[in-house]
Amino acid sequence: MAGGVPDADDTAGAVLALSRFRSADGGRRNGEILAAARAGIKWLREVQNRDGGIPTFCRGWGALPFDRSSADITAHAIRCWLAWLDDLPQDERRRTVKALRRAVGFLGHTQRPDGAWTPLWFGNQFAPNEENLTYGTAEVLCALPTVLVRKETKTPLAALLYNTAVAWLVRAQNADGGWGGSPGIVSSVEETAVAVEALASAQRSNAPEATEALKRGVNWLIERVENGGWTQPTPIGFYFARLWYYEKLYPQIFTVGALGRVAREWENGEELKTKDQAPDHD
Repeated sequence: MAGGVPDADDTAGAVLALSRFRSADGGRRNGEILAAARAGIKWLREVQNRDGGIPTFCRGWGALPFDRSSADITAHAIRCWLAWLDDLPQDERRRTVKALRRAVGFLGHTQRPDGAWTPLWFGNQFAPNEENLTYGTAEVLCALPTVLVRKETKTPLAALLYNTAVAWLVRAQNADGGWGGSPGIVSSVEETAVAVEALASAQRSNAPEATEALKRGVNWLIERVENGGWTQPTPIGFYFARLWYYEKLYPQIFTVGALGRVAREWENGEELKTKDQAPDHD
């Protein structure tokens, strides 16, 4: 909100939202919108830590949660930088590409050996060490496809991170088609939604098991929408403070975002299987 403490996650979200308004009012406000986006992009570049990651509130040494680089927030910043890259003046574009490459390097250094990432702010009280690996990995995977489609940002490291993230999410899916905070943790709307959105973003993957996992996740979400379960929140944060809370709008917002992403990615005519048509995985 206006007057609040600047927050990297909120800033990245706002800059991404601005990218959807480029043609609003017939483009009459494009200059104003671009100026606001450039200001947000500049702030995110300047808050980037020496390790290449993006912290929540301020640059620092990583000694406190508030200045510690975060994989999920770093991925969010990458997405907003790429959304505006072609609109930036040459010098700003060069600086942003440099920051983006450093951010991908940070993701490479912080990926776990099993292919997952641990987020800073979101946890799962039922998972080992109360870490929400599904959320962290899904947030990173949402950013990687946009990195890989551009010549100036595509690297072997980004491709490797992409493939291992897809593989981890596929392995983490529960038998019921949903996801919990980690493999084997009871499925929730929030975590299934972020996993579905991530796999929908990764539709460039040729792995048939990823497409099948996505379809099963979509069916899980559709079933919750139909039976009203998508409005029931699950506690997912604070992770680092071990203070658990839930936000009643998260499951609804995450579900709409996930199914909207699926609809956009599959608008080429591929039909989603309904729950009754889905293959039996019991």
